[in-house]
Amino acid sequence: MFQRIANLFRGFFGLAVSGVERRNPEALLEVESENLRKQMASYNQGLISHAALCERLMAQVKKLESEQTELRAKATAHLRIGNRDAAGQYALRLQTVERELEENRKQLEQAETTYKELVRARDVAVANARAKIEAIKTNISDLRTKRALAELTETASGMVTRIGGSGDTLDRLQAMIDEERSKAAGRVRVAQTALDTSGIQVKESEQKALAEQALADFAAREGIALAPPQEDSAGLTPVRKSMGPTAIRE
Repeated sequence: MFQRIANLFRGFFGLAVSGVERRNPEALLEVESENLRKQMASYNQGLISHAALCERLMAQVKKLESEQTELRAKATAHLRIGNRDAAGQYALRLQTVERELEENRKQLEQAETTYKELVRARDVAVANARAKIEAIKTNISDLRTKRALAELTETASGMVTRIGGSGDTLDRLQAMIDEERSKAAGRVRVAQTALDTSGIQVKESEQKALAEQALADFAAREGIALAPPQEDSAGLTPVRKSMGPTAIRE
């Protein structure tokens, strides 16, 4: 019973974690990048230890080579002077040194080969991991772009559906504006039909006649001959009595 409850909680926790990972892929990628850096550091520590082994073998080989040269020279010198016992001891020790030297050379060659293979494996693994990380970064950027585009498209689609629907606020507002415009136009039309313009026209004719009379008086005083006035659009000719010199002479 308790095991089933524990499995249920683990399942819910796993779903929650998966949801967080899906919503934040950059965080998960950063965690994996940090893990890769830690693995590289640990791997490099192993390489350092192996490189140290190679260096010790190289030093041992050089030491044995130097000892081999020295023993060969001593054995040769004692043999030439007839000291066979000493020459034999040096020759025996030389055989031991040569066996150790051969063994160390083989170990050094194997260690160098292993080191090169380890370095190559590390470089290949790191290159593949970095390529995957870069590809994932590109995919995450594309995912963000597509998600944003999808949200904008869904928003635009919802707006089109809502704006074009019956009973929409914009439609009702447009209808109210059109109705009020029609009412205002009707009021203007009714007001124009009720306006009495006959008195305005009479006043305008009187003003023109008085202006013509004043102009005629002014011309008579100044001795200026006036041309006959043109009829206005209503067919009325202003009354003018010319008192100029010509009229007096007649």
